[in-house]
Amino acid sequence: MHNSSTMTLSDMAVEVLKTADGREKTAKSLEYARRWFDQKENDAHIEIGRADPPVEPARPNRPELLSPRDVPKRKPGTTEGRIALLHAVAHIELNAVDLHWDIIARFCEIEMPRGFYEDWVKAAAEESKHFNLISDCLERLGSYYGALPAHAGMWRAAEDTNEDLLARLAVVPMVLEARGLDVTPNMIEIFKRAKDAQAVEALETIYAEEVSHVAYGAKWFNFLCGRHNQDPKEVFHALVRQYFKGALKPPFNEEKRADAGIPPDFYWPLTENVQPPSYL
Repeated sequence: MHNSSTMTLSDMAVEVLKTADGREKTAKSLEYARRWFDQKENDAHIEIGRADPPVEPARPNRPELLSPRDVPKRKPGTTEGRIALLHAVAHIELNAVDLHWDIIARFCEIEMPRGFYEDWVKAAAEESKHFNLISDCLERLGSYYGALPAHAGMWRAAEDTNEDLLARLAVVPMVLEARGLDVTPNMIEIFKRAKDAQAVEALETIYAEEVSHVAYGAKWFNFLCGRHNQDPKEVFHALVRQYFKGALKPPFNEEKRADAGIPPDFYWPLTENVQPPSYL
């Protein structure tokens, strides 16, 4: 363990990645984020530093991780189905905490502005809050994170892109997190129909804050393309085709994707056999 006063941001990232329990992981994440954002007020200066992140983050013994096709499907019209949906969201949020800390430690040899780190620390803190909100909803329904099997594929995008920062930005925030913008409104409706005000409020918080995480991805992707004098749209298409398994699936939340700085001509060409809108 490091002396907390000399910890670099990369050390903090690795500490989060090596913490298995979900509530402990998010508590550490929130504490380190607080420390990072307090440094201006405290006249501290936390170095970015260098650290060696694990290939994959520590995970609790449960949930059991299955291949995506083996995760049981449940009907959202039932309490069990809604618990399964919340469990899947909690799993996504916990992976997102790790993904945002991993991008900080994994690519620290690439010279980036301090704002890059500001954005991902903020995103990691928000994902930590989201995990806790959804875990609270599960516990109120008599369940908990780990009670059901979950999707083992979530971390694959990180492993596949751990040598290429541009690819990581393209696949994680700009594809996977953008997908969250497409599907969350439907989930909110399911919990409104069930009159589960706590879950609706948690999902609405996630929906509002997720736009900025996608936007951070688009911002730094464009920044790096500009640094190398590359066309962001062409690079995005090439990287997603290389690293993302399968085509992107409409319907797309075009309004929220636009708010996040991702125009339709980035994602429509990556769909299969689907008629793009007439304005493209």
